[in-house]
Amino acid sequence: MLRILHDTKYDFIRWWKVMAGITIVFIVLGLGSLAIKPLNLSIEFTGGTLLQLEFAKPPDVGDIRSTLDNAGIHGAEIQQFGTNREFTVRAQEQAQVAAQAQGATNIAQRIQAVLKQHFGDNGVVVRRTEAVGPRVGTELKRGAIIAILLSFLITLVYLSIRFEWRFALAAVIATSHDVFTTIAFLKLMHLEISLTVVAGLLTVLGYSLNDTIIIFDRVRENLRKGRKESMYDTLNRSINETLPRSVLTHVTTFAATLALLLFAGEVIRPFAWVMAFGIVTGTFSSIYVAAPVLLWIERKWPRKTGTRPSSSTATPTSRTRRSPATATT
Repeated sequence: MLRILHDTKYDFIRWWKVMAGITIVFIVLGLGSLAIKPLNLSIEFTGGTLLQLEFAKPPDVGDIRSTLDNAGIHGAEIQQFGTNREFTVRAQEQAQVAAQAQGATNIAQRIQAVLKQHFGDNGVVVRRTEAVGPRVGTELKRGAIIAILLSFLITLVYLSIRFEWRFALAAVIATSHDVFTTIAFLKLMHLEISLTVVAGLLTVLGYSLNDTIIIFDRVRENLRKGRKESMYDTLNRSINETLPRSVLTHVTTFAATLALLLFAGEVIRPFAWVMAFGIVTGTFSSIYVAAPVLLWIERKWPRKTGTRPSSSTATPTSRTRRSPATATT
């Protein structure tokens, strides 16, 4: 594969307008659907009780619901979880969540006792129990948001020191793109957002940032060589030179993620979905977000004369190529 992709000369940035349109439509569809239905937050963020149940025989969902209703547990969400004998029961009614602030395990024990009474002691087995009070859920939600914002801040500071502010700003904008596309993906796929998914999101941001840094590092090396070419050509050259490494890394990572997606089970599947999508959107943003944004910054705030010609002052090649900034003027 390295031999096939060696010394390629693809004009990646040429398609930045098409790619920008695709990603904007995707983000608008995903985030716009929030007006219809909010994100599917787990009980870790909303507060509530979750039980993962395995029945001896495939039960009727209506039978489970009526049993809980008769016991005074109303509005429980019941979903099939894996096989037709496995279900999850979520109790997130306001009164029940409030009661968990005083004793979070009481509701779980009550649901378990009611179901065992109806289906028999050997008819249902509780595989997993989670109970979170409303105050804890709020603190976890705030902590998740702070973790994401801190990752942006640290990224900006690190890249400003490691490279310069132009590269740092382009990388942070590309990373922000990954956050919005991943949230849109979670919404369109109706995946539950839990702490595990947040961990997956932070992993995706680090993965995408690493890919962007590798390309930018090659850009910096090519700039130091003093070639008489525009920033447009330098970016395209750098992306092509890192292409063999990128393909091998992304394929092997995606293969491992695909194994988790297919064989790891329902609990880890949302994390695997986030990671699989993150590989795609991270690669996309490194090429079609970070690079065009860097071109625009170079056009808006050109470097000092004698350090490096910007895309607006460089001599064009035999085929006219325009940066995102010049294309819109």
